[in-house]
This record gives sequence, C-alpha cells and structure tokens, in this order.
Amino acid sequence: MTSNGPVQAVPPAFLDALAAVRRSSCRREIHLQEIPAPARLAPYALALSADVHERLGRKAAAESAQPAEELATGRFVLLHDPAGSALWDGTFRIVTYIRARMEPEMGNDTMLGSVAWTWLLDALNESNASYRQAGGTTTRVLSESYGTLSERSETIDIELRASWTPGDHDISTHLEAWADMVCTFAGLPPLPSGVTALPHRRLS
Repeated sequence: MTSNGPVQAVPPAFLDALAAVRRSSCRREIHLQEIPAPARLAPYALALSADVHERLGRKAAAESAQPAEELATGRFVLLHDPAGSALWDGTFRIVTYIRARMEPEMGNDTMLGSVAWTWLLDALNESNASYRQAGGTTTRVLSESYGTLSERSETIDIELRASWTPGDHDISTHLEAWADMVCTFAGLPPLPSGVTALPHRRLS
C-alpha cells in the first residue's frame, strides 16, 4: 500500500476498502500477494499480484526438477483519491492486468479479444459487483524464436488491461470477480454461468 501522508491521515473510505480486500474469499487455485503499489497514480493505492500454476501431486512435485507451469498471471491495483476524479467519475478506480498463454487455435481466433473483454464484464456481473466507466484493451502477443532458439515452438499470449470505477466501497466483490477471471484465463473450471470455457493449455 502507498500513501502520501501519515498513517493516521488515511481516509476512512480507503481503510474500509482495505478491510473489504482482507475479507475477500478468492479461489484456492490463485496465489495472491501484496506488491509495491504505484505512487504517482493516486494519493492512496494498494496493489496485488496473482498467479495460477498447474497443480501437481506431492510426489510428482518432489520428483520434478521443473516448477509447475504458470497458467495465468495478473495485477490488481486499487486507487483512491479523496478529491475525486472527473475521468474516474468517483474517488476510487480499479486497474487490472491479466496475461495467459493460449493454444494456437485459440490464440489465432480473431474474436479472442472481444471474448476476453466479455469475460471481464461477465465476472463482474456474476459477482454482483457494481461498476461504471469500464474500459480496456486486449492484445495478442506472438513470440517466435530464431537461431540457437529456433527449436522452440511459437507461442501466443493474450493480455487484458482494464479499469473501472467501483459503485461502492465493497471492494471484496471486485477482487473476487477479478480472481475468478484470472482463473478463467488459466482455463480452470468451474466457471460462472454464462462464461465461455477456455481449453486447458498444454504446450509441448
């Protein structure tokens, strides 16, 4: 968490939002941890990282020299400006980022970007998270290797950068919805009603 003033001066609204984050109940497949928050975007901020890895049995994990494959990763940033922002249309703003690797047939689908955006809206709506002023971009990243790395297969990643203004201070519903969406990107069932399943990715 970042704050440009003394701890005792932290606004009650931001303290309430932090309390809501602490009582959030996210899926057990996702690993959340607090990371340094950006200091220039707002007077008060909280940032969390999220990672979803392929689950391995204890014996398999002990025998494997390779770490479990990362299925998806992301960042969740909560911003607060007591003075409010015309661009935000409020005093809070949530900024998020998610990245996941796709199977080639999925990554080459021209509709992938719009589907990823739909996952965000569906996750917020399924969690009854009140929001407004939502916006974002999706990017498909093609990686090709050459020379001494030419034996590596090409890979396609999908990235979603999005932000929205929460309609209330109950940030727990927003964090839980976002965590569900990270798991959706990772291809993990079960999924909320109305969300398209993503094929489980295994890269050779």
